[in-house]
Amino acid sequence: MSPFEVLQRDAVVAQAERWLRTPYQHRQHLLGVGVDCAWLLIEVYHAAGLIPSIDPGAYAQDWHLHRSEERYLGWLELYGRQIDTPQRGDVTVWKFGRTFSHGAVVVDEHRIIHAYRDIGVEFADMREERLSSHTVRYYTLNRYGVSDGGQQ
Repeated sequence: MSPFEVLQRDAVVAQAERWLRTPYQHRQHLLGVGVDCAWLLIEVYHAAGLIPSIDPGAYAQDWHLHRSEERYLGWLELYGRQIDTPQRGDVTVWKFGRTFSHGAVVVDEHRIIHAYRDIGVEFADMREERLSSHTVRYYTLNRYGVSDGGQQ
């Protein structure tokens, strides 16, 4: 891993840490006011310069219980690729209900930062039953290690 990529990954985690203690609020993305897990990832990776500003559109809070379309994975696969072992700054996504629908930023081997319903943005351990009992996948961003020459 290049020194530049290490800086990018550290920037992702630093951006995620800014959101700690922000309450969970479906479809919101206001630092300190409210955010859900999808918008947390969008805001963090955009602020770190790894994805453009995107809008996932409207989605019901319980969409993952009634639909089979992998919307969350569809967005992840636009900007990243699936990997076997996550590193700092990567994305972890779990299957809740019928689809992969809960994501987090990887801090280290076991710790993540995520927005969890009724809790808000927190550090968590991926080994906790509320997460480890679900199918998981890992993604890394395609732009890690790529410099835009200051054109953000």
